[in-house]
Amino acid sequence: MQTRTIGQRSVSAIGLGAMPMSIEGRPDRDRAVATIHAALDAGVTLIDTADAYHRDAGEVGHNEELIAEALRSYGGGTSDVLVATKGGHVRPGDGSWVTDGRPEHLKEAAKASARRLGVEAIGLYQFHRPDPDVPFADSVGALAELLDEGVITMAGISNTDVGQIDAANEVLGGRLASVQNQFSPAFRSSRDELDHCAELGVAFLPFSPLGGIANASELGARHAAFAEVADARGVSPYQVVLAWELALAPVVVPIPGSSRPASTTDSAGAAELQLSADEVARLSEA
Repeated sequence: MQTRTIGQRSVSAIGLGAMPMSIEGRPDRDRAVATIHAALDAGVTLIDTADAYHRDAGEVGHNEELIAEALRSYGGGTSDVLVATKGGHVRPGDGSWVTDGRPEHLKEAAKASARRLGVEAIGLYQFHRPDPDVPFADSVGALAELLDEGVITMAGISNTDVGQIDAANEVLGGRLASVQNQFSPAFRSSRDELDHCAELGVAFLPFSPLGGIANASELGARHAAFAEVADARGVSPYQVVLAWELALAPVVVPIPGSSRPASTTDSAGAAELQLSADEVARLSEA
C-alpha cells in the first residue's frame, strides 16, 4: 500500500477511523474485531481512536480497549501499526459531547489511554477539541509536557483553525505532528487548514472523509462527479473520494470510519487508485 508520513513514522496512506465500532449503533464485539483485522490484512497501519469513543457512562476508553484486543489477537505482526488516540472530549453517557481541555485532565487522560492500549508511550496523542474555558496554549502545553515526559511519542491537534495550528506548533517547539479536521466533498471549509499543513509538512488527517456515518451511503447520489469517475474507473465512489483527498497534498491521510470488514477493505483500496490531474481538478471544482 502507498504510504505517508506522520512525524518520523511511515503509515499507510489510508487509515482506519474506529469510532463507529464503539458509539451508538455499534456492531457486536466479534464484528468490530474482524473489521480491525480486515484493515490490518489490507495493509492499514494507522488506526484512529479516542478515549471519548464510547456509548454509555462508565465505559470511557471502550474503543481503545477494543483496538488493543484486536491487535493482541491478530495473527500477523503489528509492530508497524500506529495507534492515534485523543483526549480533551468527554461523554457523560447521555449522548452529549463536552470539552475538557484542562492540562491536568489531559495529562491524566493520556496516561489512562496508554494503560488501556497496553503501551509504554502513545504513538500519537491528539488534543481532541479546543475548550472555550481553557486557554488553548495551556491545553497544548500539557501535550508538550507529555512529550518531554515520554508518555507520548508525537503530538497532534484536532478541530482547529490555521491560527491555532501555528499557535500549537509554537507551544510544541515545532513538534506538531498532525492536525485532524473534518473534510469531505460536502465539508470543504477545512481546505485552508489542509493547505497550511502542506506548507508546514504537518500530517492532515481528514475525519469523516466520506461525509459521516449518516451520509456516506448517499455519497454517489449527492456528488455526481465522484459517482461518474467511479463508474468510469470501475470502483466505488468511496475509493474515488479518498483518492481525491490523497491527491490534494502529500500530507493528507484520510481516516474513514468503518464498522464492517468489507467497507474497510474497500477504503484501503483507494491508496492504489491514481487519479489523473484532470480528474482531480474536476472533482475539486464539483
